[in-house]
Order: sequence, then structure tokens, then C-alpha cells
Amino acid sequence: MTSASEEKIKNAFNDKSWNEIKTEDSWRIFKIMSEFVEGFEKLSRIGPCVSIFGSARTPPDHKYYKIAEEIAFKLTQFGYGIITGGGPGIMEAGNLGAMRGKGRSVGLNVNLPFEQSANLFIDPDKLITFDHFYVRKTMFIKYAQGFIALPGGFGTMDELFESLTLIQTEKIGQFPIVLVGKSYWEGLINWLKEVMMQQYGYIGVNDLDIFTIVDDADNAVEIINRFYSKYLLSPNF
Repeated sequence: MTSASEEKIKNAFNDKSWNEIKTEDSWRIFKIMSEFVEGFEKLSRIGPCVSIFGSARTPPDHKYYKIAEEIAFKLTQFGYGIITGGGPGIMEAGNLGAMRGKGRSVGLNVNLPFEQSANLFIDPDKLITFDHFYVRKTMFIKYAQGFIALPGGFGTMDELFESLTLIQTEKIGQFPIVLVGKSYWEGLINWLKEVMMQQYGYIGVNDLDIFTIVDDADNAVEIINRFYSKYLLSPNF
């Protein structure tokens, strides 16, 4: 363990009085409330959107960057806006495709010590920066009519499984979730089927129908359009 890591752990366990903890928590509540209010105020006016997720580390010359940009562009041609995490990589590609398609380009940025700074393709009035991941995730889900997840890391998995859990538990209505990149997702899906479902019975066979896996932009967009040819567009909460 590095000395920097040890220092972080030490600081996290510094003794605080109950009064200090209570005061900090009270102020944190107001900060969280303000983030919810700002998000609701801005996003309630944007209209139907699709959230695009994926790694911040994906370079512009990578095939998944290009697919994300193409998906976003094509969705705007059907009237959808695009919501991303507002950062680089796949998020940047989504916002770039939305801007190129002259559609709504939304960025839900988050303050991080590394990687995350807002990309240049977000509409200036549609950039929101959060301190709290859970507030940000609520905005992703509440104001999106579909999720498209491209290859990514822990953050992508967090957002993906949050949406799967809320649909599975019927806390929100079902909406299309599309995973792009069969070779990337195949190992995870096999584990869900063979271990989580068949070996342990922790999910049901119908839970695997919540999402669809595709390899290209046209199929991803077609799944979103096909779903809403049957159902009305509406917020998810």
C-alpha cells in the first residue's frame, strides 16, 4: 500500500465528535437537495432522451468511440436527445454525435480527482456538474427513455446494474437497455446465465430479457425505435 493510500485511510478515520458529524451531515443534506433541484429543473424541459454510457478512457480513434458517435447521431434524427456523463471517451462521442445531428446534447458531469472534465460538445445550458454519484444516477434514469451501454469500467457497470435492478424490482417501468459490443459483454452475460441464474438461482430467466446485446449502431437505434412504436414516451419515475 502506498503512503498516499495510507494517508487517505488515516484521514477517513480521524476522530470526530458527534456534534461535528451531525453538523456536517446537516449541511450535506442541503447540498444533496440542491443537486436534485437543479437536475429536476433543467432536465424536466429537455424532452425524450437516451442515455449513453461507456468508458472515459476510450480514445477517439477506437471503434467503440465511433459507434457511440454514430448511435447518438442516428438517435437525434428520430427526435431523441442524448444524455451522457459529460466526460471524455464514450461520453464525448455521444455528445459529439448529438451535436453533429443538431439534437439536444446533455452532460451530467461529476467532480472527480481524475479523468472527468466536461467535454466540449454539450449544450451550454444542458451541462450539470454533481458531487454525488447517486443524485447523478437518478437523473440518468428519470429523464432517459433508454440506456445504451458501450464497453466501460466500474462506472459503466454501476449505471448498468442500477437500471437493471430498478426494472427487475419494478421501481421503474421497463424501458430498452442495449449493450453494444458482443465480444466485450459475452463473458459477463455467460456468468449471469451459468453462475448467477443456473448455479445459484439468484435471478430468473425473465431477468435476462431486460437487456439486449448488439454489435452496431443501426441495431441499437432500431431497438429503441421499435420499443416506442408500442409504448408512449414518459419519465421513468
